[in-house]
Amino acid sequence: MTKNIGKYILVGLIVIFLLVFMFKIYIVVDPGEKAVIFNKATGNLRVTPNEGFYFLVPLIEEPTIYDVKAKTYTMSIAALEGEIKGDDSLQALTSDGQTVLLDISVRYHPDLENLDKLHRRLGVDFVNKVLRPQVRSIVRMIVSEYPVLDVYSGKRMLIQSEIEKKLADSLKKNFITCEEVLLRNVQFSREFQQAIENKQIAQQEAQRMKYVLEKQELEKKRKIIEAEGESESLRLKGKALADNPSLIQYEYIKLLSPNIQAIVTDQNTIFNFSDFIKGQKK
Repeated sequence: MTKNIGKYILVGLIVIFLLVFMFKIYIVVDPGEKAVIFNKATGNLRVTPNEGFYFLVPLIEEPTIYDVKAKTYTMSIAALEGEIKGDDSLQALTSDGQTVLLDISVRYHPDLENLDKLHRRLGVDFVNKVLRPQVRSIVRMIVSEYPVLDVYSGKRMLIQSEIEKKLADSLKKNFITCEEVLLRNVQFSREFQQAIENKQIAQQEAQRMKYVLEKQELEKKRKIIEAEGESESLRLKGKALADNPSLIQYEYIKLLSPNIQAIVTDQNTIFNFSDFIKGQKK
């Protein structure tokens, strides 16, 4: 009897070993994960409520582990930044026919309340099946409604908000929660960048020419005012000479000796310039 009991125990241990390690009768669900367990006999699905240790019916129940933490899916022009290595930027056409390259990031996680439905419809590869195609489609559709300069700066935040709303509505139908969309970078095509540079150069040249023309106009006005002043000065001098012919002698002597005060006009007359000038001022 003792030998038989020992045999039974040995067989039992072997059976348990086979069940545990070969048929996987248990799973361990880590924090931030949930398991969807499929029953092959009934076709039903059950979702583990929390992390922990769970037993399975051997050969009947098949588990699939889902990472339900929030993740970020990035499409970027930078080679090592996005989910796909190399240039994975999103190319789109604006309403005015310009090509733009967009870097975009989407924060998402599976809908925890409908994880069994997500598993039944899409499975663990839901990112490539739905999320990535929806991002590309919705971004291109919204960008096509705006001119290139609005996409680049003017209405960039508005465009980001529209993308986030439409993408959240679309992903929700597929049991995926969209938390946030970031339109991280916008680049023009090389041709458009060159066109912008040429336009900036032309604007700078136009500003320079405007400055030159304004300067010339001011110089013209200055010369006109100066000429008018000289003309008025000549008119006044002409009038003074007409009224006082002796001023001609004064102007002539002044050129010869600027500091002279009086001259003898004949043997009996002394012409005093100081007295003459004072008389003119009165």
